Amino acid sequence: MYDGFYNLTQQPFQLSADPDFFFQSSVHKRALAYMQYGLTQGEGFVLVTGSPGTGKTMLVKSLVKNLNREKLLIGVMMTSHVGPEDTLRLVASTFGFQYLHNDKASLLTSFEKFIVENAREGRRLLLIVDEAQNLPKQSLEELRMLTNLDVNGVPVFQVFLLGQPELKRTIYAPDMEQLKQRIVSTYHLDALDEEETKEYILFRLQTAGWQGNPEFAPDTFTEIHKFSAGTPRRINSLCDRLLLFGYLEELTLLDSQAVEKVVAEVNEEMLLEDRDEQTAPTTISVTRYSDAEAGSLDDRLNRLENNVHHLQADVNKEKSLLRKAILIQLDMDTVYSDNGKE
Repeated sequence: MYDGFYNLTQQPFQLSADPDFFFQSSVHKRALAYMQYGLTQGEGFVLVTGSPGTGKTMLVKSLVKNLNREKLLIGVMMTSHVGPEDTLRLVASTFGFQYLHNDKASLLTSFEKFIVENAREGRRLLLIVDEAQNLPKQSLEELRMLTNLDVNGVPVFQVFLLGQPELKRTIYAPDMEQLKQRIVSTYHLDALDEEETKEYILFRLQTAGWQGNPEFAPDTFTEIHKFSAGTPRRINSLCDRLLLFGYLEELTLLDSQAVEKVVAEVNEEMLLEDRDEQTAPTTISVTRYSDAEAGSLDDRLNRLENNVHHLQADVNKEKSLLRKAILIQLDMDTVYSDNGKE
């Protein structure tokens, strides 16, 4: 939709982590350097933490993209709440290892042989665990035991843990001393400041083929940073909505007023969602007040005005959604019509 309207080659603010859109801010560049340093050590754990949406998955994909696959067998694992035995099975499957026996002892023995065989062929194993805060302590201990493996004194299994701040609290707990001693590098991802938020937005636009249309007023970036607090995922989400708004309104200039309108829409939708969750959808209750319960005329008028306000918000949301649906349908009809002419 808006990518065609603004002559972009692709959508610049997609939420999926595409390494081509990796912006090397000061914090992400430093995090990448710490991860690369950890790789040179070839052992133990590398720990990277950050709040949701700060770019941990993008870091993983950017790092993996440039690694030497002849020297490293890489496994990237997205975690859920799994126990120690399931963790071991999940790790083995991540590396494509097919085990014949399901019991833990047999699985561990055969997987360790797999690791050693790869090491003798010149490859060590690198396990990257994303969302590692979901792993219980016993599962982390299983990973620690694997990092103890070596061939002729050379470590052959290394683990990168990426997760939210609670991961660091788990690892630095008093009963996790052995794992803590295996950490060779650690870094925490902070959000972008206002200037880097601007650079981040322009970088993604230019990567997507932006030629200056739409134009961004200087105060636009201030408002975006204010709403997003410099978190890349929130920046992407807001900018995507902003470009959609510009497309629907046929704007060639996006300014702070446009951002404020989009932010107001987002906040209104969040309020409506909260209200919907608190209201039972299948029941309609009518409360009848006695004169005493109803209060004064001003009280009743205030309640009535409040109800009208909520109804108007609902109507405005429906109108906005209907308008977008009509525009999308018209856009699709145009595509089909053009295809029919070819």
